[in-house]
Amino acid sequence: MEDLIMKRFYILFSLVILTAFNIKAQILITNTNTYYTAGQMLLANEINESGEPFAEALGYNLDNLDPFVSNSPDSIAYAMGIESYEYSRYALGIIVSRSGMGLHMMWAPMIQQMAMMEPGGFDGSMTGTPNGFKNDDELIKNIMHFGAITNHTPPMHPWPQFAEFESGDPHLPQAIDATNFTTDFQTLRWDRSKMNKVLNLAAMGQTMMKQYLWASDMLSAFHDSLDNGIDPDGIVSPDSAGSSHFDPSNNVFFGGDGLDGFIGNVLTAESINKTLFVINKLAYNGDSLGTINPATYDPSTGIRFFPHAIAVTEIMVDSTMPPMPSAFSVTDASSNLWDQVSYLWGALNFMNMMNPVDSSDAAHLAYKDVFDGDPFPNAMSQTGMPGPFDLMMGTSKVIFQNLMAMHYDMTSGSFVDVSGLDASKNPTPGNVITTQNAGYLLITFKQLANQFANTPLGPMALGALNTQAAYLAGTLQDVNGGFYNSYTIGTGPDGNAKTALAQAAAARGLYAAYEATNNSAYLTAADAAYNYLITNFWVPAQHCFRSEENNSQAVFSPEFVAIITGALREGNLVGGHADAPLIYTRFFKKVANAMQVSEGAPTGEAGLDSDGDGIPFIPEQVDGLPPMFATEATLDLSTGIGSVQTSIEASDLYPNPAVDIISLQLSAENAGNYSISILDNKGALANTVSNIYLNGSQQTINLNISQLPAGMYLVKVNGENGQAIRKFVKMK
Repeated sequence: MEDLIMKRFYILFSLVILTAFNIKAQILITNTNTYYTAGQMLLANEINESGEPFAEALGYNLDNLDPFVSNSPDSIAYAMGIESYEYSRYALGIIVSRSGMGLHMMWAPMIQQMAMMEPGGFDGSMTGTPNGFKNDDELIKNIMHFGAITNHTPPMHPWPQFAEFESGDPHLPQAIDATNFTTDFQTLRWDRSKMNKVLNLAAMGQTMMKQYLWASDMLSAFHDSLDNGIDPDGIVSPDSAGSSHFDPSNNVFFGGDGLDGFIGNVLTAESINKTLFVINKLAYNGDSLGTINPATYDPSTGIRFFPHAIAVTEIMVDSTMPPMPSAFSVTDASSNLWDQVSYLWGALNFMNMMNPVDSSDAAHLAYKDVFDGDPFPNAMSQTGMPGPFDLMMGTSKVIFQNLMAMHYDMTSGSFVDVSGLDASKNPTPGNVITTQNAGYLLITFKQLANQFANTPLGPMALGALNTQAAYLAGTLQDVNGGFYNSYTIGTGPDGNAKTALAQAAAARGLYAAYEATNNSAYLTAADAAYNYLITNFWVPAQHCFRSEENNSQAVFSPEFVAIITGALREGNLVGGHADAPLIYTRFFKKVANAMQVSEGAPTGEAGLDSDGDGIPFIPEQVDGLPPMFATEATLDLSTGIGSVQTSIEASDLYPNPAVDIISLQLSAENAGNYSISILDNKGALANTVSNIYLNGSQQTINLNISQLPAGMYLVKVNGENGQAIRKFVKMK
C-alpha cells in the first residue's frame, strides 16, 4: 500500500500543475437565507476527510504549510491541509457552540439525570444565585471539570447543544465583537425566532459524524501543562495510578493540547447526550413518541423508528437560562433512508472510538483513558453497567434492524428511500431508490460490517452491502457506464438528464463496497462512475463540474460540493486516479472558495483578507453571515471568463522570505495586459510595481522589494481576465 501511495505521489508531481484564480463574479451566490444543517455538515465531513488525511496519504508533510503563505509548497497541499481543514472547523463550531441552532446542553439527558442526584443545596452553587433549577449548576460543574482535565479555560457565552435543528436563518442579528469573538461567543448567536425548530435525524447524524471526526482526532493524544504533546503508550496517563480519576499533579492532560482536549470532551458529551435523547425520546410507534430498548428490540413484535421531522415547542423557565423544550410532535411520520444512514454513520464511528478492547494504535490507547469512568463511563463488558460504547452499539443495531424491516425490498434486492407504517402499524416501503442514497448506504454498511464483524450482525450487514452494491452496479447503471439519478422498482430508471451527484455518489459508495469485499466488479463499476463523472461533467477550462449533463447552467449546494469531494478523494485513494487531487484542488478553489462566505479564525484570516483568498474575515462580512457555505450558487459555463494562472511549484514566488529581489512565475490562459501591485498585510497599496503583458507562456517577473519595510505582503496580479494573489515575507 505504501508503494502505491508513493507511486501516485510521483505521478501527481510529474504533471504540469496549474491552478486558476478566477474572478469571483463567475460564481453567483443565489441563496444565503436558509442554513440546512444536514447538507452543511455533510460537507464538513467530506472536506475533513479530503483535508489532512488526504494530503498525508498523498505524501505531503503538513508541517511545511503556513496558513499565511498561500499555495506553498503547492496549491494541492494548501487546499487540503489549510483550506479544507479550516472550512470544516468553522462549520462544526457554528452548529455546536455558537449559533444556538438546537437544544441547549442544560436540558440534555445526562445533565438532567446528574442534576437530580445533587443535594438540595446544590442550586446556585455554581451560578451564585439559586433559581429553582440545578441544571445550570450541573452543566457548569461538568464544563469546569472538562477544563480542569484538559488545562484549558472554557470560552465565554457558548451555546453547547445536544440536538440540532433542521434549518434556520444564519444572518447575525447583531454586530460581532471583533476583538473578543474568538473567546466570547455571545455576538455569534443567531436569531432564534427565525429557526425552524424541527429535529431531523439527518441533521443530528451528520453533525454527530463531524463531532466524531474532531473528537477522535483531538482526544487521540495527551499533553503537559505547556501544551507539549505526549504520545499514548498504554502506560502514561492523565489518571492517578490504579484509578480512573484524573490526577491534577502528574502534568498529563487529555487531548493533543489544551484546546483540543477541551473541545474533544465537549463534542463527545454532546454526542452521547444526543444519542440518549434519540433513543429515549424520539422512537415512534405510529401513534406517539417514546423510548426504545436496544437490548430487547425486535421490529417483528412492533416497529419503533425515528421519523423524519419532529417539531419542538419551547418555554422560558428563567430569564438567565436558555429555553427549555416542553413538547415534541411528529410533523412527518415517514422513515427516510438518508436520515437513518446519517445517524448510523456517526454512531458507528463513535462506537469504534469507544471500543474498550481496541488497542490497535496510539489513538485507541488514549481513548481508553477517556472512556474508563472519568470523564466518561466504561463499557458494560468492563463494569457490568451500560456505557457510551453500549449506547452507540445499541443505537446502530436498532437503526440497522429498522432499515431491514422498513426499507429493504426483498424482491428487487434494493433498499428504498422512504417508508412508513400503515393503519395496522405494518411497514409500507416505497418503491424509489436514489443513487445518492444507495451510495452512502454502502459507506455505512461497510462500517457496520467492520464494527460488528464478530457478531451475527456483521455477516448480515455484509450481505446487505453486497445486495445493494450489486443493484447499484447493475440496475442503476446504464450501458454507457453512467448512473441514473434514481430507479422506481417495477417501473424503471429516472428519465431525466443524469446529474453529477448521481455519478459521484455511485463512485463513492462502490469504492467503499470494493474495500469491504474485495469484489473487483464493484471496483470496475466505481471506476466507470468516476470516469463518467470526469468525462461528461468536468469542464477543465472552467475548473468546474456541470451539475446536470449537457446543461451549461451549473447549480451548486454544500451537498453538491461534499459528494463531489468524496468521489474525487476515493477515486484517487481507492481507484488510483492520479488526476483526482488536481481536479479536487481546482474545483475547491473555484467553487468552495467562492461559496465560503466568511472566515472565522486567525489561522485563516486576521482581517482585510489577510490570506489573500477573497473571503472576508467574519467581522468584515457585510451581510452579517457566519463562516458557512452559501446555500446555493450558480455558474454559467457557456460564458467563459479567462483567468490568470500561476505555477504552484515551490519556486513560484521565491525566495520567500526575501530581502531585495523576489521572483514571480506567471502564466495566463488568456493573453492580455496585467498590473502587478504589492499590498501590505492590511490590504493597503504599498507599491505599484509594473504593468506587464502576459502572452500565455510562463514568464518570470523579478520584483525589487528592497525599499519595503520588513513585514508580510501580498503580490497581486490583476487584469480584465482575472487575478492572482501570492503572499511573501520581506526581511531586513
